[in-house]
Amino acid sequence: MDCYTANWNPLGEEAFYRKFELYTMEWGLKEDLRDCLVAAAPYGGPIALLKNNARKEKSPSTRPLLEIYSASGLLLASIPWKSGQLVQLGWTASEDLLCIQEDGTVLIYNLFCEFKRHFSMGNEVLQNHVLEAKVFHTEYGTGVAILTGAHRFSLTTNIDDLKLRRMPEVPGLQKPPSCWAVLTQDRVTIVLLAVGQDLYLLDNTSCSVVTPPGMSPSAGAYLQMAVSFNYRCLALFTDTGYIWMGLATLKDKLCEFNSTIRSPPKQMVWCTRPRSRQRAVVVAWDRQLMVAGDSTECIRAGLQPPATFFPRALSGRHRFVLDEDSYLVPEPDGVRILSRTSHEFLHEIPEASQEIFKIASMAPGALLLEAQKEYEKESQKADEYLREIKDQKLLPEAVSQCIEAAGYEHEPETQKSLLRAASFGKCFIDKFPPESFVRMCQDLRVLNSIRDYQIGIPLTFTQYKRLTVEVLLDRLVLRRLYPLAIRICEYLRLPEIQGVSRILAHWACYKVQQKDKSDEEVAYAINQKLGDTPGISYSEIAARAYDCGRTELAIKLLEYEPRSGEQVPLLLKMKRSKLALSKAIESGDTDLVYTVVLHLKNELNRGTFFMTLQNQPVALSLYRQFCKHQERETLKDLYNQDDNHQELGNFHVHSSYSEKRIEGRVGALQNAVDEYYKAKNEFAAKATEDQIKLLRLQRHLQEDFDKPYLDLSLHNTVSTLIQDGHHKKAEQLYRDFKIPDKRYWWLKISALATRGDWEEMEKFSKSKKSPIGYLPFVEIAVKHHNRYEAKKYAPRVTPEQRVKAFILVGDLEQAADAAIEHKNEAEMNLVLSKCSAATDSAVMEKLNRARAQLLKK
Repeated sequence: MDCYTANWNPLGEEAFYRKFELYTMEWGLKEDLRDCLVAAAPYGGPIALLKNNARKEKSPSTRPLLEIYSASGLLLASIPWKSGQLVQLGWTASEDLLCIQEDGTVLIYNLFCEFKRHFSMGNEVLQNHVLEAKVFHTEYGTGVAILTGAHRFSLTTNIDDLKLRRMPEVPGLQKPPSCWAVLTQDRVTIVLLAVGQDLYLLDNTSCSVVTPPGMSPSAGAYLQMAVSFNYRCLALFTDTGYIWMGLATLKDKLCEFNSTIRSPPKQMVWCTRPRSRQRAVVVAWDRQLMVAGDSTECIRAGLQPPATFFPRALSGRHRFVLDEDSYLVPEPDGVRILSRTSHEFLHEIPEASQEIFKIASMAPGALLLEAQKEYEKESQKADEYLREIKDQKLLPEAVSQCIEAAGYEHEPETQKSLLRAASFGKCFIDKFPPESFVRMCQDLRVLNSIRDYQIGIPLTFTQYKRLTVEVLLDRLVLRRLYPLAIRICEYLRLPEIQGVSRILAHWACYKVQQKDKSDEEVAYAINQKLGDTPGISYSEIAARAYDCGRTELAIKLLEYEPRSGEQVPLLLKMKRSKLALSKAIESGDTDLVYTVVLHLKNELNRGTFFMTLQNQPVALSLYRQFCKHQERETLKDLYNQDDNHQELGNFHVHSSYSEKRIEGRVGALQNAVDEYYKAKNEFAAKATEDQIKLLRLQRHLQEDFDKPYLDLSLHNTVSTLIQDGHHKKAEQLYRDFKIPDKRYWWLKISALATRGDWEEMEKFSKSKKSPIGYLPFVEIAVKHHNRYEAKKYAPRVTPEQRVKAFILVGDLEQAADAAIEHKNEAEMNLVLSKCSAATDSAVMEKLNRARAQLLKK
C-alpha cells in the first residue's frame, strides 16, 4: 500500500491528488509546445499542432505545418498550412478541428485533415482582424467567440446553425483586456473580461461592471481566468498571486488561495471530479505547476524553482515532477498534461480508492483486498479479515467499494487485483446481484482496449460513462477503427441496428471513397460484407458514392437496396430518370411513379416525354389519370398522339360542359360526334347528335317561355313542359326524339299529377289504350293523396292487379269480391290483413267463407 500511495499528494485534510503517465509520446516533436499552436480535444481526444506559425516566409519548406496526433502521439494526418494566419485552434464536440484565422474565417477539418467547410465571423473582422479567439461548448452546440482589433466581441453559440451576435461595447476600452472568458447564465451566453482591476460582463444588450463576492480589496489586477469544464465555476488570478474561486454566476464564493506568485501564468484550468467537495485549479507557468484549492497549502511541481519564484513560506514536501514545458487539457474529472516526451493525467483520488489504498485504512474494501491477498498466500489471516468485515455486516459494501475502485484505476494489474477481491468477497454473500461486477468487467475491458497505444483514447471510467458507449463507437468510426468498434459491439451485445449495422454502414461509406479499386470490386466487397444486415441503407452508401463522383458505383449499390422508395430519389438526383421510372413501376407504389413522371415532365421536352411514357403503359395510364384532374389539355395531346378517337370524343363531351356559351358547347359536341364516327362508335355519335338537337331546342324553349330549360335531360324537359301546360311542345319532343310510349305515358301522368290537372289526366287516359295499364294512374293519384281520382281508374285495372288497386283506394269490399272471383287464396289473405274486426266484419266473414269453400275443393 505504501508503494501504491507514493505518488499521492494531499491537498487539505481530505483530498489527495496524483499524476500518472498515460503514454510516452513518440511524436518526435523538436519544437517546444510554447512555440506551437496547440489544441487537444477533451475526453481523451486528438491533439492538433500548428508548427512554424509565427514565420512569415512564403517558402514551401518553411510553411506552417498542421498536424493531428492521437493522444498517444501517433500521427493521424498532416498538411502544409496554405491559408491565412491562424489565431486559434479548437475542437468541436464531434471532434472536428476548427482553425480560426485572423481575417475571421473559420475552416473546419476532420481528424484526417480533410477540409469539410468554412464560415466567416462577420464583415467587421475583415477590417479589424481577430486578436484572440476561444472555442466553447454549450447545450446548443460548439461555439466560437472572437475579440477584434477594434476591441469588440462577437460570438456564435452553434457553428452548425450560424447566428452571429455582436456583443455590446465596453466604455473607454482602448487596449485588449488582460483576460476574458465565455460563460453561460440561464441559457444565455455572455462574455466576462478583465481590464486592470475591473471586471465587465457583456450580455446581449448591455455592459455591466461586476465584483466577485468576497474578493479581497488588495487583490490587484486580473491576469488570468478559467471556467470549469461544466461552465459552473470560475477562477480568477491576480497580479498579487491571489486566486479567487467561485460560481460562474458570480454570486457565491467557493474558496480563495494566495500563491504570492506575481508572474502571469501561462495556463489556469480547473481540476475537479464529479460529486467532490474539493474545488481546485491547476496553474501553470513555464515548467512550473501548482494545484491550489480550499486549503492553506498547495501542490507544486517544477524543475528546482528558484527561491524568488516559490517563496519559503510556501515551500512544502508535496510536489509533482515536471520536467519540461507542458500544455494543460481540462477534463471532466481531471487535467491531462502534455509535453514533448510524455502525456500524463492529474486528478483527485476518488473516495473509493482513498478508502481502500489509504495508509492504515480499516475500510471494508481495504480489508477485503488484504483478505484476498492473504488467501492467495494461503494464510489464515484471510479468514480473520473476512470475519472482521462480516461481523460488521459490511461485506456487500466492501465488494461494492472494490468494484467501484477498479473502475478508477488505469493499470490493468491494479484493476485485476481489485476485481479479484470483489469476486472473492461475493463468494461469502448470499444473493449478491452480479450485474455491477459483470458490467464493470465489461467496461474495463473496453476501456483497456481503447487506451492501447495504437488506439490512443485514454478515457477514464468517469469520462466513459459521461460520453456513453454510443458516442465512443462514433469516435472509433471517425478514426476508421472499424474492426475494434465491431468487436466492442459484439462483446457488449449491442442491438445490430445501434451497433454493428451502423458501423458497417460507415465503413461502406468510407470504402466507396477508395479510388484504387473498380466499381464492380467495391460494390461486390460491400455487398459481401453487409449482405442483408438489418438497419443497413444501401441508398445512403450509394449517395456517398455519388457525392464522390462514382455514379456507376452508386447505381450498382442501389441494386442491393430493397426499398424502391430509397432507390428512386437518388436515381433522379443522378439524372437516371428512365431507370428511376422502371424501379418506381416495379415497386407498385403509385405515388412514387407520379413523383418520377412529374420529374420527367419537367426534365424532358414534350415529345421525348410522351415517347418515354409510351414504353411504360403503367406510367402512361397513371399520367392520364393525373391529367384528367389537373391538365385537361395535355390529356387531349396524349389522345391525339395515340389516335385514340374514342377518348378524344369523350374529352370533347367533357369539355363541352365547361363552355358557358351554347355555341361553344354545341361546337365541342360536334367535335365529339366527328371523333365518335372516326372511332366507328355510331351509338355514341347518334347520342351526341341528339344532345346537340336537344340543346338547340332547349335554347328556343328558353327564349319562347322565358324559363330555364338548358342542361335539363330529355325526360326533365318533357316533364317540365307538361307541368307548364305546353302539351303540344311535349308531344313534339316525344315524336322528335322517339321516346318509347311507356316512358312517355309515365312522364305525362306524373307531371299532370304534380300539376294537379286531374281533368287532363282523365282525358289522357281515355285518349287511347294505356300501354302501361291503369294501375300506375291509381298509384300516382294515391301518392298525391287523391283517392277520389284514384277510384275512377281502379275498375279499369286488369283483373290480375285489381285487388291491389282496390286496396290502394281503400275499397276492401270490392277487393274482396275480386279476390273471391279469382279464387286466389293469397289475395284473400292480403285483403284479410287489411281488414279491421270492428268495421269490416262482413267482409272478413265473406272472405273466410270463400276461403273455406276453396280449401274443401
